[in-house]
Amino acid sequence: MNAMLYIHGNGGNASESQHYEELFPSCDVIGLDYKTFTPWETGQEIRWAAEKLAEKYNDVTLVANSIGAFFSMSGNIDCFIKKAYFISPIVDMEKLIEDMMVWANVTEQELECQKVVFTDFGEKLSWEYLTYVRAHPISWNVPTKILYGSGDKLTSFATIDAFAEKHQAELTVMKNGEHWFHTDEQMRFLDNWIRSH
Repeated sequence: MNAMLYIHGNGGNASESQHYEELFPSCDVIGLDYKTFTPWETGQEIRWAAEKLAEKYNDVTLVANSIGAFFSMSGNIDCFIKKAYFISPIVDMEKLIEDMMVWANVTEQELECQKVVFTDFGEKLSWEYLTYVRAHPISWNVPTKILYGSGDKLTSFATIDAFAEKHQAELTVMKNGEHWFHTDEQMRFLDNWIRSH
């Protein structure tokens, strides 16, 4: 018996996993509603879930969306997962935080002094988060396939391409796709991408 573990992105929830049930007919599909939102806490939540599934199932496949992919990689779950599908993954959190600091016109010195800065675009910048990310670079050794939209505003193609090359991940790019795959056309592309693999 096999399982598929779904890790949602920012603003998502475990019920999104229902979409993948027909795409993984030979798997029990399990969505995780994590309760924390830091790589050190959420990574641990995901690790606990993956470890429990690995004890029960022969093979566990991971499907992770956006920051869910980053949290998953932060959980050191390589030994519990057979393969992974990443949808618009955040693969370089340090770069993303630094980009958001530029968008918010916040310097590193200001963030270090204030510790937390709330941006006009709804994101919270945290000095603790940034320093943790820098001290804990991602290590990922799971066969991975990545779906990326050419219109992704959070991760540049250069960043995603460098990650894919470093980790020998298969990268598929949807022309005019966005970071959030949600339109009918985008979801059809996503479904066909999974079915073709």
